[in-house]
Amino acid sequence: MAFMRYRGLPQGEPTVEDFRAWLAQFDTDRDGRISREELQHALRSLNVWFAWWKARGGVRAADANRDGGVAGEEEVARLFAFAQRNLHAKIAQLGYY
Repeated sequence: MAFMRYRGLPQGEPTVEDFRAWLAQFDTDRDGRISREELQHALRSLNVWFAWWKARGGVRAADANRDGGVAGEEEVARLFAFAQRNLHAKIAQLGYY
């Protein structure tokens, strides 16, 4: 079984660009969009409880065109806002990994 080590965000308050770069490493199929399953994997890497439920809420909040994933500047910004509102402590911890 292979273990992947994921890159964390730089220390300090992360920006949308930092968040986008961090999130891109979880885009396993490299299609340029983050699915609910990929977001769930990203949240699990942070040891977030109920990652499946929070991933579902994050995609629902960010997916403006309702295609089932997060892609594009606007949707990533919406996901970042969702993460700041609902996972603030975990987002702040990203810089310390």
